[in-house]
Amino acid sequence: MIRGLIAPILSPFNEDLSFDHVTYNDYAKHLLASGCSGLAPFGTTGEAMSISTAERQLALEGLVESGIDPSVLIPGTGLCNLPESVELAQQALELGCEGVMVLPPFYFKDLSDQGLLEYYEQFIDRVNCADLRIYLYHIPQVSGVGLSISLINALRKKYPAIIVGIKDSSGDWTHTEQLLLMDDFIVYPGSELPLIEAMKLGAPGCISATANLNAQQILNAISHCEQRNWEQATVAHDLAVESRLIFQEYAPIPAQKALLAGVTGHEPWRLVRPPLVPMSEQTAKRLKTRLDALVTERKSD
Repeated sequence: MIRGLIAPILSPFNEDLSFDHVTYNDYAKHLLASGCSGLAPFGTTGEAMSISTAERQLALEGLVESGIDPSVLIPGTGLCNLPESVELAQQALELGCEGVMVLPPFYFKDLSDQGLLEYYEQFIDRVNCADLRIYLYHIPQVSGVGLSISLINALRKKYPAIIVGIKDSSGDWTHTEQLLLMDDFIVYPGSELPLIEAMKLGAPGCISATANLNAQQILNAISHCEQRNWEQATVAHDLAVESRLIFQEYAPIPAQKALLAGVTGHEPWRLVRPPLVPMSEQTAKRLKTRLDALVTERKSD
């Protein structure tokens, strides 16, 4: 299990929108050096559904070949088609990754628990590896397909050594709390918003998109939570939450990439693949001004 802050790493592109593997490897190392305990490549923040299976495979292999310990990686492998989902998972296992994050098939809607159960059953059977560790990915507001508590219980009952955890990005605290109350199940909130309450109930940390630009604020809150210093945790958490709420007023992926371009001086960081569109420089400057003002205000308190 990875404890602390896991960053769902952004995906950089070249001017022709091809995948920039050199920048990706360097940025992954930067996030780990900044204090992140793990990386979750090819999630929502990483524009996974705009990146081909071949590109994902080459990028994951590149991370490991660049010297990154595969045990800190939980790549997203969930697709609507089983063959490529299985192929991605098998590669992650061969490389030695901590586990794989598996989104449910998301094109068809109003799916039954039985249909989703059969999808995961087939996925597990086809991967056919005792070392498989699955972290479910619950983000119904984006995928349009949720994972019910009853489905999760059924999967855990059938595959207790394989279905080891979940990233819950639903924003539904009632759902997250029910998951946290399960025995021997790793629950990562998909945001720092419920961090304190989640860690009080045993969460090992969180997987948060804003770790790409706001890791230190979140890490401060996690550190105080780990020490059970709830008063200081609340102070640190409040700042992290205020920063996130500012981010949430903008399209999150273009916003983070635009800020990263400004911070690093590497302009291609602004690039996103269609249907997303880059954030304008003017909007990015306004966003940075607001975030800087928040930090300055807090320092003067």
